[in-house]
Amino acid sequence: MDFQRELKSLNLSLTPVRLAVLEGLMHKPHSEAALLFEIVQEKIQTTSIQAVYNNLNTLVERGLVREIKPKGMPSIYEIRKDDNHHHLVCRGCGNIQDTDCHDVAPCLAPSNAQGFRVDETEIIFWGLCPKCKTS
Repeated sequence: MDFQRELKSLNLSLTPVRLAVLEGLMHKPHSEAALLFEIVQEKIQTTSIQAVYNNLNTLVERGLVREIKPKGMPSIYEIRKDDNHHHLVCRGCGNIQDTDCHDVAPCLAPSNAQGFRVDETEIIFWGLCPKCKTS
């Protein structure tokens, strides 16, 4: 993924922290801000947790990063977006995996859309991963 080109196309500056956040998400999808801070801090010792949060907020607002908010967990972030995939979350270990939608987007339709034109559905499946299931 060419982050520099994407940032330029959105008129966003190519700051070292912003690029490090995107690279961190490329290597560690489904990361919390705290983990991304650790990843960025390895490259840029002078960064702050607030700088990571500020960049994440900007990247989410501009559509470069997707924020997922599983119930009872901190927000997680990923760069895989615009493909209407969903997530599997393990109640045991908290592991999060992508799962593709097997239907045409938006995957599910409400029984009564009440005049809305639905274009996206966000689904989180909860359960136990194979490792936790056998423990």
